Amino acid sequence: MAREHAIIFEENFEIPLHALTFEGFRRWVHSPEFPETGRIDFLDGDIEVDMSPEDLHTHGIVKVAIASALHTLVAGRLGEAFTDRTRVVSRFASLSSEPDAVVVLWKSLQEGRVRYVPAASEEPGRYVEMEGAPDLVVEVVSDSSQRKDTKKLPPLYAGAGVPELWIADTRGREIRFQIHDLDNGTYVPVEPDSEGWMKSPRLGLAFRLIRHSTPVSTWYYVLEYREG
Repeated sequence: MAREHAIIFEENFEIPLHALTFEGFRRWVHSPEFPETGRIDFLDGDIEVDMSPEDLHTHGIVKVAIASALHTLVAGRLGEAFTDRTRVVSRFASLSSEPDAVVVLWKSLQEGRVRYVPAASEEPGRYVEMEGAPDLVVEVVSDSSQRKDTKKLPPLYAGAGVPELWIADTRGREIRFQIHDLDNGTYVPVEPDSEGWMKSPRLGLAFRLIRHSTPVSTWYYVLEYREG
């Protein structure tokens, strides 16, 4: 029987019809046909495809600054920090996405709020996605993802039960960095102090994102943290 496809994006990029459901999308993600580049998310029935190149100084370097600081803080002691191609799935929210950074604390794994999904090979220590509610997700806004990051993803992360959402937008003259705390199913912005510090409810520290100019007229970013 002939194989049908819903959408063809490029010469060799096809979205099969069965991927238009949550479980079908998960099967497609784990199949050899799933694209190796770009970001493809399933958002409550919608498939969002972003094949745009990553902006070096308003996205890539910002993501690295945040993810590396989180890794330094939690890795091996409190939990694990991830970035790039880390897939988070939730049946409750009909969500399958790849945030720019993710933090999972040991306690959440031990209590079953989130679990690592084994690879098809079932080799020990090999996992392909996390299911449930990781403790913290980060989205860095780009031109192609602004609506998704600020409008579509927050209620879905909230529906999945993710306790904390960070959104960073460095495209303008001023940095926009906001920590959100989940309260009764809705994200509430954490109020910054006079110096821009915001306390992370999950990590118990205060954070702020700053930038400095470089000798070649670009920016580099630092995620600062201190006791709250």
